[in-house]
Amino acid sequence: MIEVQGLTKRYGRTVAVEDLNFTVKKGEILGFLGPNGAGKTTTMRVITCFMPPTLGNVTVAGYDVMREPLEVKKRIGYLPETPPLYTDMRVREMLTFAGRIKGVPSFELKQRVEEVASRTAVTDVLNKIVGHLSKGYRQRVGLAAALIHNPEVLVLDEPTAGLDPKQIIETRKLIRSLSGEHTVILSTHILPEAANTCDRVMIINAGKLVAEDTPVNLTARLQGFETMHMLVEGPERDVRERLARIQGVNSVLPTPASNGRVEFAVQTDKGRDVRRDLARAVVESGWGLLELRPVGMSLEEIFLKLTTTDSAPEPEAIAEEV
Repeated sequence: MIEVQGLTKRYGRTVAVEDLNFTVKKGEILGFLGPNGAGKTTTMRVITCFMPPTLGNVTVAGYDVMREPLEVKKRIGYLPETPPLYTDMRVREMLTFAGRIKGVPSFELKQRVEEVASRTAVTDVLNKIVGHLSKGYRQRVGLAAALIHNPEVLVLDEPTAGLDPKQIIETRKLIRSLSGEHTVILSTHILPEAANTCDRVMIINAGKLVAEDTPVNLTARLQGFETMHMLVEGPERDVRERLARIQGVNSVLPTPASNGRVEFAVQTDKGRDVRRDLARAVVESGWGLLELRPVGMSLEEIFLKLTTTDSAPEPEAIAEEV
């Protein structure tokens, strides 16, 4: 659905994006992550035809952003971080206007306004002036305007900025519901949002791609070992010594809990599944196995590892691990 090949964007001597390559499949939700100034917004503006690339090719639904920008814009709904709204219009007028300029047929327009208003939870403010709305409501009106023409592709730059916790949850559910029907690129600084909402994440730093995969796969690639969390009812020392003897176990780190229970972080060789051996060792020793589950790096840890100057690996190094 979206193909980005060798994208480079320069502002004078400043390189905002350098040789960026990625694809987004139809119906996929891609999380676009990176620190401030990494080049996320610049990339989104190129994809949505707001600015031309310096080098490289970008196509959306088979249409080139340079040669066929009108065809690209017909197929894209774009919500920038600050929604482009006319503050002197009422919400219904704003959505109607957005629908007209985006080519929604007149006989469908009223129904589309009602549908997107319901979907983005702004039905109760349809007759209010946009300038009188809270930031959260303006954000949702902007999302409704981006959806009005039922685009194949949605490009959302910080779509939950300014929303309260309840609105954030509702917006995440809405974005997830768009999966399959729409292709979505989602830029966000809220890392749990990317982990909970996106099928795949792409992390860029200083204009370069440093990682692209699912959060689960990124964890496996960047973590040099597997970690299992265990909650065992039994003597701490005996349990630790028994688990440490299992082949493939590198270390056993206990944390005493309560009522004779102990939590263990068991580090094992990367790619080695020792869950059956761990469970068997506890059960055969007559202890109580109350919990056994894998533990991965959080998306925050992955993000910091890839974007911290001292520790960020080169893109080639990441690729070699795949």
